[in-house]
Amino acid sequence: MNSIINLQNKESFVKIENGELISFIKNDKEYIHQKGNKGWRNSDDEMFPVIGPTVKNNFRVHTKNGDAILDQHGLLRELDYSLVSSDENSAKFIKKYLKNTAVKNSKFPVKSTEENLFWPFNFSFEKNFTLENNILTIKFIINSEEGMPFMLGYHPAFMLSDTGKETLESGKEKITLSDVYKAGSNAFPVLGTNKIVLKNIDKNNLEITTEGFHNFMLWTEVDNMLCIEPITQYTSYTDQKFSEKNMSISKGQNIFTVAIKVL
Repeated sequence: MNSIINLQNKESFVKIENGELISFIKNDKEYIHQKGNKGWRNSDDEMFPVIGPTVKNNFRVHTKNGDAILDQHGLLRELDYSLVSSDENSAKFIKKYLKNTAVKNSKFPVKSTEENLFWPFNFSFEKNFTLENNILTIKFIINSEEGMPFMLGYHPAFMLSDTGKETLESGKEKITLSDVYKAGSNAFPVLGTNKIVLKNIDKNNLEITTEGFHNFMLWTEVDNMLCIEPITQYTSYTDQKFSEKNMSISKGQNIFTVAIKVL
C-alpha cells in the first residue's frame, strides 16, 4: 500500500513516501533529487547493518553469532517501513527484523549470486522525521541486543542545477563535483567531521549536520544530483574485511541524527 505523508509549516514543505524522503521544498525550491530524473532511481535510503560491496567478502559477514549473508549495503533496504504515527510536523516509521529470517535479495540474479539474505540478530530500526522552520531532522533509533555489530549509513540524494558547478565545504576542505566523479563507485570520503555544506548554484545553500556518524561519503555520476551520505564507517579504498572487528558495537539502543538546514 502506497502511503504519502506531508509535513509543512510556514517555512517549508516535506513529502515522505513509505518512509522515503522524496521532497523538501523551501521558497518553492526543491532540494531533494526527484525519482525518474537521471542519476539514481531513489531519493533516499539506509545502509544497514553493513556499508559497501560485500561481494569482495563472498557476501559473508563474520559475527559471533555465525556468518551472515548480506549484499551491498546490507538488508534493511529490502524491508518495508510501517508508519507508527504522524502529524503536521513529524512522522515516525519502523522496520522490524527477526534474526535469521530469509529476505529476498532484489539484486538477484542480475547483480548478485545470493538469492536470500539474512542477519543473525534481532533488531528494530526507527526513522523519525521532524520539520521545524527551515530544518528537517531525521533521527534513527536502532534497538537490538547489546553487542550486535553494525554499520549505519544514510543515503539521501540532493537536487543540483545540472551545471556541474556546485561545490562542498567541510571545515577547510573544499570539494568539487569533479572530485566526486573521480572517486567513482568507491564514493568520495569526507572523514572525521559532523558537518558539510553544499554550495548550491540556483538556490540557497544546504548545511548537513549529524550526531553519531562522524563521517560522510559523496557519490554521483551526473550533474543534476549528489548523494551526501553520513556514515559510521568508510569501507572503500581499504582492505576492509566484513567482520564485527571492523564494525560498531551496539549498546542495546543506538541513536543517530541528521539535520538538513536551508541556509
